[in-house]
Amino acid sequence: MNKELILRDECYAVMGACFEVYKEKGCGFLEAVFQECLELELGLQNIPFVAQPELPLSYKGFPLKQRYRPDFVCFGSVLVELKAVSKLADEHRAQVINYLHASGLRAGLLVNFGHHPKVEWEKIVV
Repeated sequence: MNKELILRDECYAVMGACFEVYKEKGCGFLEAVFQECLELELGLQNIPFVAQPELPLSYKGFPLKQRYRPDFVCFGSVLVELKAVSKLADEHRAQVINYLHASGLRAGLLVNFGHHPKVEWEKIVV
């Protein structure tokens, strides 16, 4: 199946909220500022989300004390990981892939608010 079609409408809605945050704040703030702004914008746009949910981890079937905390899960199905860096790197992509595997979700959005002149983003599907 074409990865662009997986949760297309949900991903477009979330990215619309991200574009609105970037339009309002620009780049240059810390990730925590964008996290808070996006949380407000998701609420304003009536997009269902959970901020920083705890994802359990296991090793060979044994639960670990460590947990993953992605920035958002929207619509109960789209994982959203925020960055505020000059350019996305492979370790950021690997983080989203690991979050997807840990959560059992299939689609993730990696969103970089630190890029200029526009938001840098990627949809990752596993």
